[in-house]
Amino acid sequence: MSNWTQPTLNMLMAATLAIFLAGPEVAVAQTAPTAPIGEQTSVPMPAAAENNPALVTTPPPTDGSALAGGGAAVLPHDLSPVGMFLAADVVVKSVMIALALASVLTWAIFFVKTLELAFAKSRIKRAVRVLTAAKGLSEVETELDRRAGAAAEMIAAAIDELSRSEVLLDQAPAAGVKERVASLLARIEIRAGKRMSAGTGVLASIGSVGPFVGLFGTVWGIMNSFIGISKAQTTNLAIVAPGIAEALLATAIGLVAAIPAVVIYNYFARSVGGYKLILADAADAVERLVSRDLDYRHVRKAQPRRQDGYGHGADASIARIG
Repeated sequence: MSNWTQPTLNMLMAATLAIFLAGPEVAVAQTAPTAPIGEQTSVPMPAAAENNPALVTTPPPTDGSALAGGGAAVLPHDLSPVGMFLAADVVVKSVMIALALASVLTWAIFFVKTLELAFAKSRIKRAVRVLTAAKGLSEVETELDRRAGAAAEMIAAAIDELSRSEVLLDQAPAAGVKERVASLLARIEIRAGKRMSAGTGVLASIGSVGPFVGLFGTVWGIMNSFIGISKAQTTNLAIVAPGIAEALLATAIGLVAAIPAVVIYNYFARSVGGYKLILADAADAVERLVSRDLDYRHVRKAQPRRQDGYGHGADASIARIG
């Protein structure tokens, strides 16, 4: 070999020997198993890494509280209506209870007033039929009893006024008696209509105020949700959703209480209006009976006078003839 090739061969032999000796160590390093994340041990940081915090990375949390079932968010509350009610704030819970009681009151008024209106209409219609077919107050007084309701009160008031005005009937015009009877009947009619309308004002109040009460609970619940977000310093759905759901439940209960109240109030307004019309018919029938009795009385008083006048006239003519 020449002198210039000898150094080259020595360098190739040294490189081959180095690769042969380093090969097993590289293979072992590549096939060594990696320790699990939870079992990894801390490795001392070099001085350069300790002085530079940007080089140190923090592993993500693996406690399982935020992820479950393949990464799905787990809500910390039961989002059923009962669960949301139990987990709600004291103010929101009070609003829900008040609205629930208002809804129960609405349906109680509906059932009670429906039965009351049905019986009252049945009684007053029967009384109107009897009053229309009667010829005088005395006849009606025997056919209708106190269970006839407002019609019986009207008849009793008319008979009482006629008895009080007995002395004046022959001395004063009958128009005064009719006016007094009409005044009494109008007051009885107004009282009966007001008595039948009792309770419907509560329905109007629930229908108008219920949604706003539910909205108050919603605003309060959302405010508490934002306070919870600021404390937790996160906008995670698991933190935000329960409070907002509880707040919206208050609005839903408010609508459940208000909508039936408005519908039932309108129904009773129409029904009470029809009942008042029947009362007006009964009052008119009583006035007709009073007017008829006064006319009968006037005729009975006038007949004897007419007969006496006829008798005196005949005697006078006979005397003139004689």
